[in-house]
Amino acid sequence: MPRRRVARPSTPPLRSAPEQRERKADGEWYVRATRGSSTKDYRCPGCSQLIGRGLAHLVVWPVEKSLLSDAAIDERRHWHTACWARRH
Repeated sequence: MPRRRVARPSTPPLRSAPEQRERKADGEWYVRATRGSSTKDYRCPGCSQLIGRGLAHLVVWPVEKSLLSDAAIDERRHWHTACWARRH
């Protein structure tokens, strides 16, 4: 009896890069680059334009939570890489 061929994915699964800490004028932030594996659109707070599905971008959240949040991760926002780089 011949063996069945098992289809293997041609590319490895997408994984997010580990977050890094960055200091800006308004505090310290965790920054994680994505490879564009999102399945929905996001609005960049830097330019107010859409970050389309599948577009590589950054996910950013503060190191310390604000007073009204339960956790800092709840404050995460999706930024165009260039918009985040222009931010002071």
